[in-house]
Amino acid sequence: MPNDRTVAVGSNLPSLDAEEILRGILGWVEIESPSFDAAAVNRMADHVEHGARQLGARIERTPGRDGYGDILKVRTPWGGEGPGILVLSHIDTVHAIGIIDETLTVRRDGDKVYGPGIYDMKAGAYIAQHAYRHLVRNGEETPLPITFLYIPEEEVGSPVSREMIEAEARKNKYVLVTEPAREGGKVVTCRKGVAQFWIHVKGRPSHAGASHRDGRSAIREMARQILRIEELTDYETGVTANVGRVSGGTMMNVVPAECTAEVDMRVPTPEIAEEICARVLGFTSFDPDVEVTVTGGMNRPPYVKTPEIAALFEHARALAADIGFQLEDCKITGGGSDGNFTGALGIPTLDGLGADGYGAHSHDEHIYYSSLVERTALMIRLFQTLE
Repeated sequence: MPNDRTVAVGSNLPSLDAEEILRGILGWVEIESPSFDAAAVNRMADHVEHGARQLGARIERTPGRDGYGDILKVRTPWGGEGPGILVLSHIDTVHAIGIIDETLTVRRDGDKVYGPGIYDMKAGAYIAQHAYRHLVRNGEETPLPITFLYIPEEEVGSPVSREMIEAEARKNKYVLVTEPAREGGKVVTCRKGVAQFWIHVKGRPSHAGASHRDGRSAIREMARQILRIEELTDYETGVTANVGRVSGGTMMNVVPAECTAEVDMRVPTPEIAEEICARVLGFTSFDPDVEVTVTGGMNRPPYVKTPEIAALFEHARALAADIGFQLEDCKITGGGSDGNFTGALGIPTLDGLGADGYGAHSHDEHIYYSSLVERTALMIRLFQTLE
């Protein structure tokens, strides 16, 4: 039933049309919006805002800063200012402008539909708006007001939006995050925290041939620091460490005086996060003649499955069963999202409510057409039943 082209959702709503949902998704996908291109992200925000205005929503748009696009807040006209449901979506992607014309063209191949950002997460973001559209079409108001928050720089850690995300979350009873589904349609009830560190090594330059003895290699020191970082990976506890970028040196015949590295770490609990951060920030040099400076810390706190989150998931699972499909949760994922912020605040947060698919951030990024109706139906039922 959920994989059919149309499906009825409850007794008060018209059938959902998978083709209509897909058209809406592709309208969003065709507007490329990489995080660091504010103008492109704002074109996407314009499109989302236009659709929301057609639905009679109340709209607030906060101008972007620090080179990022605008934050768009959309609220249902019903429900007043009281606490309700916050729907978190991001409209930026990792893909550069032009990829849609080259290696990741919009196309459908059987059940797979490809496009830049279609899985992460324009399909999920549109699904939530389409659920709202169905309510408006039917003249229905939900028990709680709904606020949709569209984030312009989630893919780079939401440095500008975090404050607003947390402020809006505190005003609401529930948070629904439209990140893509995991592993065959699973929703997310627990995410690892994300830590980011920058290591800077300052050595001493010298001629690599005539006066090698006088130099102190920053790259040599960094190599030892990298091994120290990588050794923190512990699959049993769930800690992973990755040195993602290294740069340094000037010329082949100069002992390098400078080297920098960027580090990504994922940690499962607040307690481990505190321990790991203190450890990394306390790193000192192996060579006493070389200076090592470490900056950074937690970018996204761990989002742990609380009893309240478990209850919200069980509610969603029962709704999915009524619709006609089985919903499971992903026990923990290493990927971060804006749900980390809200879950860490103790607000019941259900993540991974977007379309099922595969290949986030890759040239193989796609969603499954067969998941569109059931995911939209689930979003509608959550809107209708959360009180």
